[in-house]
Amino acid sequence: MPLELVFLIEQLLNGLLVGVAYLLIALGLSLIFSLGGIVNLAHGGFYAIGAYIGVEIGNRFGFPAAFVAAPLSVAVIGMVVERLLFSRFYRADPILSLLLTFGLAMVIEQALRMTFGATPIPFAIPEFLKGQVFVGDFIYSRYRLAILLVAAAAVLGLWLLLQRTAFGRVVRAGVQNPDMVGALGISLRPYLTAVAAIGIGLAGLAGIMLAPISGVHPAMGAEILTAAFVVVVIGGLGSFWGVVLAGLLVGLVRGLTVYFVPPAAEASMYLLMLMVLLLRPRGLFGERILRFE
Repeated sequence: MPLELVFLIEQLLNGLLVGVAYLLIALGLSLIFSLGGIVNLAHGGFYAIGAYIGVEIGNRFGFPAAFVAAPLSVAVIGMVVERLLFSRFYRADPILSLLLTFGLAMVIEQALRMTFGATPIPFAIPEFLKGQVFVGDFIYSRYRLAILLVAAAAVLGLWLLLQRTAFGRVVRAGVQNPDMVGALGISLRPYLTAVAAIGIGLAGLAGIMLAPISGVHPAMGAEILTAAFVVVVIGGLGSFWGVVLAGLLVGLVRGLTVYFVPPAAEASMYLLMLMVLLLRPRGLFGERILRFE
């Protein structure tokens, strides 16, 4: 295999790795906004909390325990936040929820800074996932490949939950027309809490998976949040597969840009967003949501 092709494939996979991280966070953002109308600017903070919880548990009980406990712990925190804060703003002006979550993001970042310090904390790749995978002349990190597989499993599991269960049918109906769901005698309150737990738990999952690669520091949530919003905008509000496709596209475009024009890697996703919005203002597969019109 030519060396140039090997390097290109490696950059594409690295781009996909970044894209799936954005994707996991963007799916949670999209779910919470679509059902509850909450613009959750604190979502990146929950990603950071997942990483810190993972570090603390991983150092004491090992990576497998951290991998399970971190997203579950962040999901429980998400349920508490939804009950105490989000639930007060479902019928309010979205600007108020934006201000609320912006303040919450600042509180989370400063609380992490005060508790753990501002210095980045290293988190080692677990021993059983160290090393490389060899496919002919191509070599790739075993841990990075594991992240791609886990992210794919998480996306598939969420899709099955939303498409193949009674819970998912109620959530999809609530996204489109919550008043009709209420008229049928179904309360959306427990579904809103569950969606917040799932969406925020996905951010925690991304946090623990990327902690050994990106390092753990208080501002890590703010760094990834903008990219996650870009993915939501490109994919389109209310579209599950739109967000998935957008995350993969952002990753592939980033990987190609790193290969051909490295200085433009960070700008590539914003250029992609601009082109998509010029052609499709709703995003790639944006759905028509009655209560937002």
